[in-house]
Amino acid sequence: MRITKLALVSSASLVANLALALPAMAQAAPATTPAPVAAAADAAADAGEIVVTGTYARSLNAATQVKRTAAFQVDSIASTDIGKFPTQNVAEALQLVTGVAITRPRGEGLYVSVRGLGPQFQNTLLNGSPVAVNEVIENGGAAGRQFRFEMLPAEFTSRIDVVKTPTADMTEGALGGNINVKTFEPFDVGTKTTLNLRGTYTSKTDRVRPNATLITSWVNKDDTFGVLAGAQYWAKDVRNDRFLNFGWYKDRFASTLGSGYYLPTRTRPTVETEKRKRISGMLSLQWRPSAEATTTLNLMATRLDVAYDEFGLDIYPDDSSVAGHKPVLVPSSVVLDGDTVVKATINDVRFMASREYSLNRHDLFNANLRQRWDSDGWHVVGLANWSYAHSYHPSYDVGTVRSRAMFFAPLTYDATGGYKAVPTFTTTVDPTNPANYQLYQFNIAPKNSKDWNFYGRADVARDLGGFISKLAAGGEYQFRKRDYSRRDFLVNPAAGTPLTSLGSGAYQQLPFDDYLQGLGGNIPRQFLVPVTSAYLNAFFTPAVRNSALTAADLAASFHTTEKIASVYARADYTFAIGGVAITGNLGVRYVHTDQVASGNLRSGSTTTPVSFPKTFNNVLPSFNLRAEFSRSLIGRLSASRVLTRPNVTDSAPRITVSTDAPTASGGNPALVPFLATQFDGSLEWYFNPTGSLTGAVFYKAMDNYITQQNVPIDIPGRGTVQLSTQVNGGNAKVYGLEAAYHQVFTFLPAPFDGLGLQASYTRTSVEANYTAGSRPIVNELIGLSKNSFNVVGFYEKGPLSTRLSYVWRDRYLSNTGSTTQAPVYTAAFGSLDGSIAVRVTDNVTLSLEAINIAKARQYTYNDRTIRFGEINDYGRTILFGARAEF
Repeated sequence: MRITKLALVSSASLVANLALALPAMAQAAPATTPAPVAAAADAAADAGEIVVTGTYARSLNAATQVKRTAAFQVDSIASTDIGKFPTQNVAEALQLVTGVAITRPRGEGLYVSVRGLGPQFQNTLLNGSPVAVNEVIENGGAAGRQFRFEMLPAEFTSRIDVVKTPTADMTEGALGGNINVKTFEPFDVGTKTTLNLRGTYTSKTDRVRPNATLITSWVNKDDTFGVLAGAQYWAKDVRNDRFLNFGWYKDRFASTLGSGYYLPTRTRPTVETEKRKRISGMLSLQWRPSAEATTTLNLMATRLDVAYDEFGLDIYPDDSSVAGHKPVLVPSSVVLDGDTVVKATINDVRFMASREYSLNRHDLFNANLRQRWDSDGWHVVGLANWSYAHSYHPSYDVGTVRSRAMFFAPLTYDATGGYKAVPTFTTTVDPTNPANYQLYQFNIAPKNSKDWNFYGRADVARDLGGFISKLAAGGEYQFRKRDYSRRDFLVNPAAGTPLTSLGSGAYQQLPFDDYLQGLGGNIPRQFLVPVTSAYLNAFFTPAVRNSALTAADLAASFHTTEKIASVYARADYTFAIGGVAITGNLGVRYVHTDQVASGNLRSGSTTTPVSFPKTFNNVLPSFNLRAEFSRSLIGRLSASRVLTRPNVTDSAPRITVSTDAPTASGGNPALVPFLATQFDGSLEWYFNPTGSLTGAVFYKAMDNYITQQNVPIDIPGRGTVQLSTQVNGGNAKVYGLEAAYHQVFTFLPAPFDGLGLQASYTRTSVEANYTAGSRPIVNELIGLSKNSFNVVGFYEKGPLSTRLSYVWRDRYLSNTGSTTQAPVYTAAFGSLDGSIAVRVTDNVTLSLEAINIAKARQYTYNDRTIRFGEINDYGRTILFGARAEF
């Protein structure tokens, strides 16, 4: 299925123009509202407040009521927000929450940061329970504890709470935020069925893929039993034009230049493509035999298949790993900008045509059983959760297959245009001529990651009168296990073997004629790429497939377990001072963790199984105070001790050596958790029934901060490589402020009374001083943006609903570098998104949504803006369809 670019570009422009220009077209018509949002609105009506009828405005009000009445600092987003925004998954909805930023590799929201702290500092819960984590397997990296939000369909989600000041009863694990994703349950929805049919168009692929979501719910007449079931098929084609650089290093040509000068290392013009397909299902059963007792069972399963196919030309200005070849810098060609060689010619440089293919499968299953009993001031809750995440390749021959061919030639580069300009990378040898190439090492690197999480907890609370309004106590037990394995099948053709020896079916020209179109620059935009199937037939023989595990394979694999037992006590209090109602809670949590990290250490071709047990004991007190100065003005103070455990990939005793570069990564089983003492204060002004202005300040004093170190080690057969590992590197302080505003302008005359505005801003600063190798890193943390904001303008009146949003985050450190490598920064990035929906009947709504309307590109640079990094151009995504409710 294909749609003309002209029609869809026009549609995207229409989204931006109509979002703020069509109020007068609105006509009165009844609105339908999801039950959770309607309940909050009904509560406001019972209190005598004005209730707006727009679905987005009502959901904003529902989220505001959650924030206003909570005993801790929390920001929420309700189901209408997720269902109506142009969101492909939960992460893209979360970016509209105050203090939240996301990463969008290839345009898909994946990981979440809170208050400047990166994805590894968040604790993600599904229906109140920790959830297993799917791993990165498309390349050699691994993320560890970072939850992949693409595994959760936005359409299944009723509400997301981002808790920034924990209470003693909350599961520990977050220095940033506890993110609780709640899926729909039948008692929330009632008897209702919704069907959502959409097409997803991506401008770089010029293709449309279908999406369908069906959710049906039934509750009996007595409101004692309910069943809800949902199913989704989601697909999307992705293309990302990428100019990829692996860093700038100093002293690689010290014998020619002298010391202290930086040049670019491996650089790759490349086109990344993905065919993404997700199938998800959920089932929720609820039984309420009496007013006191409710039993809930939630099941969810997701399978995400990502067929990844990359077409690149690697250029190695400083690599001498191939026998008989060593790059030579031409001194007369060098142009300096301070300590940076911005122009040069280098002879005998390796150019490598590269094709990388993998089918990456991610399975996630979660089962959650919750029993609640409330009677005569007693509250008892029992919960059991089992979660399993599996990330793997269905077979070896789709497990990151790297097919390559190379030639050697002079390279001339020019980087004087800075990081936003495509540089010059030219050579005198034709990269489209197969006669110029010889074969290079063939590699298949399948990975298999299994993550299990069993979680159980019991809570009991008693309502009391007087100063102590409630006492609560409880305990949790969590067992988590991660099995990760990787192996590398390596086949080395005889030196100098021509590519043409495999026949003409082993290569093709780059199948795209518009790579980084419109960006200028003089880089190879046409080059030869291998054909994966031909390489598999030639090199992946039965003997190779059945070969034994090598020492490197064993060293790259690991097994970790965590057994976590915790108990807590919490007291809620209430009193008044001079007419100001004070409520809050005080509590303490004790956590005992038994961790065992197992793997293999390698010395030459010999591996030794090792196991490192480690025990942590932590006491985590918490305090929250809420002061209601008036009906419209609320203040809060809080303090707590929080922790984040080390990434399982960081604590695993393993070493993995890159097959393409002189680098390696390894784990450190001696790591101890990140810890922080944090303080928060906020003031919230609910100045009218449809508006609020809130502000908060926060401070986190972090100790045992884990930092990256890069040290040289000798690997047999490879020589000296840079080993990247982690250490507990000292202390850091993170502090800042955030502000949020929203209002529906109901005071305006019709039809403009459907206009509204939502905005938030976060400022984060850090004090830190640590090293990456011998390089000092001052007042920077990975993933921390100093500034971020979002602005949403919306209009809802009668059958018409429009929104236009802009989300922006400042630059942030994405790699600390090393003694010789410059740090890497991801540049500031903003995305303009919009949507239009028209309710054509009481039950049917047509919608048009657009993501990245302005086709913003993502950039990185290496410490100085004159040193180019990455350019990522994934274009615009347009979603169009119909939603029916009956």
